[in-house]
Amino acid sequence: MPANLSALSAATVIFVHGAFADGSSWNRVIPFLQQKSVHVVSVQNPLSSLANDVAATRRAIDQAKGPVVLVGHSWAGAVITQAGSDPKVRALVYVAAFAPEAGMSVNDMGKGAPPLPWQKSIIVSADGYITLPAKVVAEDFAQDVPKREAEILAATQGATATRAFDDKLSIAAWHGKPCWYIVSKRDRMITPEAERAMAHAIGARVTEIDASHVVMLSHPNKVAAVIESALANVSAAPVANALK
Repeated sequence: MPANLSALSAATVIFVHGAFADGSSWNRVIPFLQQKSVHVVSVQNPLSSLANDVAATRRAIDQAKGPVVLVGHSWAGAVITQAGSDPKVRALVYVAAFAPEAGMSVNDMGKGAPPLPWQKSIIVSADGYITLPAKVVAEDFAQDVPKREAEILAATQGATATRAFDDKLSIAAWHGKPCWYIVSKRDRMITPEAERAMAHAIGARVTEIDASHVVMLSHPNKVAAVIESALANVSAAPVANALK
C-alpha cells in the first residue's frame, strides 16, 4: 500500500460508469479500495444527457466528506471532465475514457474517423436510445471476460440517449486538476490510439493494460492500483478552483 494512502481514508472515490452499463461496472474494483478503508460511491447515471449524468455525479460529490477522486469509464470521461470542476475534486482518473475539451462533444471528437465495426450494429429505439447486441458485447465490448459474464452485461446494460453524445461541455476540469489515464490496449469501442492521444492532450499519467474496453472487470486489481496512485498523490491542501 502506498505510504500515505492510509492517511487518505477520509477521501472519497466516486466511480462514474459509461454508456451501455450501470454502477455495477465497478463491483470488482470497489473491494480493493474498501479493504484499505477508502470510502467509495458508485453513481447510477440516467444516461439521458450530459447534463443529467453530471447532475447525478454532482449529487455524489456534494454528499462526500473530504477530498474526492473522480473515476470515469468511457462516456463518463466526458461526465467527470464537466463535473470535476468542483473544488472538492482533487484528481481525475480516466479509464478507457473520453476526455473532451470545453466546447466539444463526444461526437465532435470522432469527426472524420471511419466508423468502428460495433457502431454499425447498434440497436436504436423509437425514442432515440441505443443498446448493443449481445454479440457486440461479447466480441467488442467485453471480449476478455467469461462468456457467461458477457451475457449478463448484455442483459443488464443501460440504454443510452444518442443525443447525449452531441452535448457539448462548458468546462474541462482536466485543465486544473491532476489526471491519470488507463489505456486499454485491446479496446474495440474506442481505439487505443485515440485513448493515447487523449491521455497526452490532458497531460495525464498513463498506464497501459492489455485489456478490452471493460478493463475494470477483467483487470480490477490493476485499475485499483492506478486509483490508489491518484489517492496517494492527492494533496491534503485545498485545490484552487481556477475553472470557475
